[in-house]
Amino acid sequence: MEMEFATDYRLEDYILNTEWDSLPETIRQRAVVCSIDLMMALLLGSKGKQFNAGVRLAELLCKDGNIPVVGSERTFNFLGATIAMSHASNSFDIDDGHNMIKGHPGTAFIAGIMAAGLEKDVSYKEFLTTLVIAYEVTIRWALAEQEHYGYLHSSGTYGAFGTAAGVGRLYSLNREQLNNTLSIADFHAPLTPVMRSVQYPSMNKDGVPFGALVGAMAVQETLAGSTGYGNLLETPEFRHLVDTLGINYEIMNLYFKPYTCCRWAHQPIKACLDLMKKYDFNADDIKEITVYTFDSAAKLSKKIPQTTDEAQYNIAYPIAAALVHGDLGFMQVREEALDNPKVLQLMERLNFVTDPEIDSLFPEKRLARVDITLNNGTVLQSELYAAPGEASDNVDLEWITEKFMRITQPILSAPNQEKLLALLTNNLDIPLRSIVDFVNFIQQKSSTSISGEMIAN
Repeated sequence: MEMEFATDYRLEDYILNTEWDSLPETIRQRAVVCSIDLMMALLLGSKGKQFNAGVRLAELLCKDGNIPVVGSERTFNFLGATIAMSHASNSFDIDDGHNMIKGHPGTAFIAGIMAAGLEKDVSYKEFLTTLVIAYEVTIRWALAEQEHYGYLHSSGTYGAFGTAAGVGRLYSLNREQLNNTLSIADFHAPLTPVMRSVQYPSMNKDGVPFGALVGAMAVQETLAGSTGYGNLLETPEFRHLVDTLGINYEIMNLYFKPYTCCRWAHQPIKACLDLMKKYDFNADDIKEITVYTFDSAAKLSKKIPQTTDEAQYNIAYPIAAALVHGDLGFMQVREEALDNPKVLQLMERLNFVTDPEIDSLFPEKRLARVDITLNNGTVLQSELYAAPGEASDNVDLEWITEKFMRITQPILSAPNQEKLLALLTNNLDIPLRSIVDFVNFIQQKSSTSISGEMIAN
């Protein structure tokens, strides 16, 4: 089908000209919340095997440069830093998401924006402003892309466009250059078939590294003289998405994840933990669990995981691990924790049922309920649960602080957690590089060990 493109530079002007002081206070506060959440994702990701692979790849291809990488002592050029951090941001599945695009916008562009911000030595305030812009542009293009192609792409696909937008701003491209960059990113955005990663978990996951690389390369291609033409947000059927820029903020429609696993497992995890707290039983008391959920969640892997990715893109393991440990965080999905016999035994007592009524509400609402039968014959039934941290929960600084303290506890001491939170919350005029340098310093000096005893507890 022939496409019609109309360039009026409204999108480019929004990306290039939006300023921090012009943003509503609620949006500025949300930018800080997102920054804390994304830094948390990068920190955790730097402890995983996927990040190690990304660093090795960056060393092979792009090692000449002075750009620091969160969680590493090494420095790279712009593309190298993007490659390395894009292998960290989604590694432990703790990053934000958006129900209507069925994926994770923040993780998809944070690597390129962080790398560009560090290269250009911008302030933390400019970094936060760029985050807001990237969320707004990424989510809108994702909505257009999914409607246009009629296929469930995921984070890496729209991360290419969002990365190009954010990096283009930080590189101070002019509007013509930025338009060309967005056109290249739109055309080359990778296919990331999310349901395949759901059913066959691996480091492929949401395809974030390749999307980030395409977005970063789109900027470099433009600067090198390559030309593209047209993007979906320039077509008549999607211009309405551009019309709402600066008026309606999609960043306020994000959800935030309390557990290190696929969002579709969060509802039954919360339901089970609440029943456990209310009725004071433990995993050994459970005879059987039945989870009633939507079809896509029921299709998540249920096999015994051998890797951290198989543990995260799973529905049986996270529920069982949460019931055994009382939580599901970094320590419970590390590969060293996956052979816990109590967790594996409890997985065998889980049943999953697609509930037609619940399924009919997907993706606008992602709901689940559970029935737990105890060894003494008692049947406990939960209410219908949405996952914690939905947009309707109005996630604020207090919520994200609790998450940050809980999730990073295994890798940062309490004083360093508090210092980093203070930097990310109260020091908007300092250089972005100062924050990353501090993060890497406390990572190296942290006295908090990651031990087998912590997993057992």
